[in-house]
Amino acid sequence: MSPIAPALDQLCAEVAELTGRHGRRVDAATLGVLDREGVLALHPPGLVSCNRACRLFRTADGWIAVNLAREEDQASVAAWLRREPIDDPWDAIAAQAPAYAAVDLVADATLLGLPVSRVGEVRAESFAPPLLRKRPPPAAKRTGSLRVVDLSALWAGPMCGALLAEMGAQVVKAESERRPDPTRTSTPAFFRRLNGRKSELRLDFAAPAGRARLADEIAGADVLVTSARPRAFVGLGLEPDAVFALNPALVWVAITGYGWTGSAGERVAFGDDAAAAGGLVGWTAEGEPRFLGDALADPVTGLAAAAGALAALEAGGGVMVDVAMARCAAAAAFVCELRAAA
Repeated sequence: MSPIAPALDQLCAEVAELTGRHGRRVDAATLGVLDREGVLALHPPGLVSCNRACRLFRTADGWIAVNLAREEDQASVAAWLRREPIDDPWDAIAAQAPAYAAVDLVADATLLGLPVSRVGEVRAESFAPPLLRKRPPPAAKRTGSLRVVDLSALWAGPMCGALLAEMGAQVVKAESERRPDPTRTSTPAFFRRLNGRKSELRLDFAAPAGRARLADEIAGADVLVTSARPRAFVGLGLEPDAVFALNPALVWVAITGYGWTGSAGERVAFGDDAAAAGGLVGWTAEGEPRFLGDALADPVTGLAAAAGALAALEAGGGVMVDVAMARCAAAAAFVCELRAAA
């Protein structure tokens, strides 16, 4: 049984009810998208995550989670710690983190685009994401089948798109030719589970024609799903004001690590460090945190995003659904009341 079964059960029930009102009732637990068992080599969780990409470290005043899943993140550790040279980034972090306050380490990591979080820094009691109103709800009601543009990558965003596709929506997975979804090659079987029901559209986002085609797709969509920080959309000409001027009735499901607005929108996060930020960890009798499972912020975020998208459609559209992974993890921790020793 999943260590966060109560949270998953609650979200799956909500998704089933909402999808049943908009199309086929979806039982997310049967789709093989709630975990990566069997498609990725996973190890027992502890101070190191199941996929070995994220680790927990003691600081001067608490604990942080550091995720070095990308090569560029490993290369940034020396600059983050202001130390040259570094033979092993993990050893360097373990040696130096206890000398610094967690909040300072996170602030410096944010400047470098490193996924680093303070354990338990985010608290939430509800999975319902904020709706950032961009346009008044249109008077005309939506007709025909639901059209979705899935511009997201990795797990949570594509999972949201997968649930909508299973419901019966027409979902197109739009990808950059130059930077395709890494899951295609890292876990191809899982990629198929997440994207098998979607049509595919590969575009050169660096070319005017590619950006124009993407804008046309979004103009005709009911839902847009993304998983990048706000800054990524500036170069594409897809700032929110421009997008909602193009499609006033759109529901934009914006999945980020910590939220769309303010300084939170500058932070990078993945499933394990976001889970730690939301307190979705176990604790030993000695007061040390431990990971509970594999990238647990991802499945709860994917479910919450799908539910948020459908609720926003029922509210009339014209909104950005601000889905933060750390906030979803915090809500899951609240539901599960994770107080037992790891």
